[in-house]
Amino acid sequence: MADAAAPAPEPAPEPTDLPVLHLPDAAAWRVWLEENHATSNGVWLVQRKKSGRIPAPSYDEALDEALCFGWIDGQGRRRDDDASYQRWTPRRSRSIWSARNVGHVARLESEGRMTDAGRAEVERAKADGRWDAAYGSQATAEIPEDMAAAIAANPAAQAWFDVLTGTNRFALYFRVTQAKRPETRARRITDLVDKLSRGETPFPQKARPEGL
Repeated sequence: MADAAAPAPEPAPEPTDLPVLHLPDAAAWRVWLEENHATSNGVWLVQRKKSGRIPAPSYDEALDEALCFGWIDGQGRRRDDDASYQRWTPRRSRSIWSARNVGHVARLESEGRMTDAGRAEVERAKADGRWDAAYGSQATAEIPEDMAAAIAANPAAQAWFDVLTGTNRFALYFRVTQAKRPETRARRITDLVDKLSRGETPFPQKARPEGL
């Protein structure tokens, strides 16, 4: 007689700092946002993973609807093999924009899906410079010349930079390019060169320069 299949593990406990939403699809998420985007402080949405088999919005579907109403994603947490918990909140006044989301907004506007609430966040970002300062992705980020020159001037820092993971490179790039003042940018470059020369990286790094 064949062994019985092992029972599926219980889902991880639900977060408690914000309400948790279990919705069947992106349309239901949009309806919820229509009714609550202006009054809610945020929620944890149960989201279907790419290989998930439960009725729930995917991350990409949830992001589209959130942008339409001026909301943005935060941290995610594992729920089980089929879904995760994703935090969604109204965009704050200093919330930075990614180039990816700028592109999404253009698409959503062309599709007629943006709402006045979503457009208001876009206009605020354009007015204070956050729109034009939208950062690129890890795949497209190019190290600025002043940052590259400072690293090259320190052989130890350059040796470490050459073996950095893409995640670590992007973390350094992001910190430098988000500086609003020239003196802040220069200070951050000096700081990262100093730390790199000592082998200090933003995230754990297995690869090391040869001989170190």
